[in-house]
Amino acid sequence: MAYKINIEEEIRRLECDAPSAQRYAREGKLEEWVHKYLMAGQWANPGLSNGLKLQSRWWHGPVEINLSDLARAVGPESGMEYQVENDYWVNRISNMAKSLTHPLSIPPLIVEYRSGELSIRDGNTRHGAMGVVGWTKCWVIIWYNTENDYREFSYVHSTQQNQIKA
Repeated sequence: MAYKINIEEEIRRLECDAPSAQRYAREGKLEEWVHKYLMAGQWANPGLSNGLKLQSRWWHGPVEINLSDLARAVGPESGMEYQVENDYWVNRISNMAKSLTHPLSIPPLIVEYRSGELSIRDGNTRHGAMGVVGWTKCWVIIWYNTENDYREFSYVHSTQQNQIKA
């Protein structure tokens, strides 16, 4: 139980939950939030942060998306970009699921728009844990690698969010 309290406290303290990401987005600083999140806490992913800085990105979110609309890159299934052992995966998402209390209390998943697919680049285990606890939706931040994709598809993803909330 201490894990649950400690991780939620750390997420709030470091401003890495969904409401803080929403606030940064309203202030036009969403990319700043992404890098702050990726460089902080026990979940730090400096490799992803550094890679994202190699070229211009276009950001959208946070938006609420159906879990089923996202493609994991990590997991035990064959064909995963980053395949892990089944026992490791099950233990990791089961333990994480015990710490989940509300979708807004955790960081949004960071996903990449790839030719019509939303690929989870950070948060694959959170995605799995959300499924374990029965959540059907989550908050995501989407990055686009071209301005054209951003202009064409960020509207589509905004529309999906509105449909979810209706």
